[in-house]
Amino acid sequence: MFRPKLPAVPTVPTTTVASPHQHSQAPLPSTGRPVVPYVGIGAGAVAAVVVVGIVLTALLAAVAVSAVSVAIAAVVLRSLVCSANKR
Repeated sequence: MFRPKLPAVPTVPTTTVASPHQHSQAPLPSTGRPVVPYVGIGAGAVAAVVVVGIVLTALLAAVAVSAVSVAIAAVVLRSLVCSANKR
């Protein structure tokens, strides 16, 4: 319903010149499937992979920043506790 109606792809007539030393092959029959919808699916898949990659990278960066801040807080608290015990 939401897919665009694409015109049929015209086939180009082929002419072959047969030489006595050259073997010719019959052209493959067309399946009748247009190639254009597959390009759209591929572009959507690539876009989805890129978006997922960006989201995962952002989450990884957030975890790394959180880990660094927790480590700094632990060092500061340890320093405060050790200095309070020395007094």
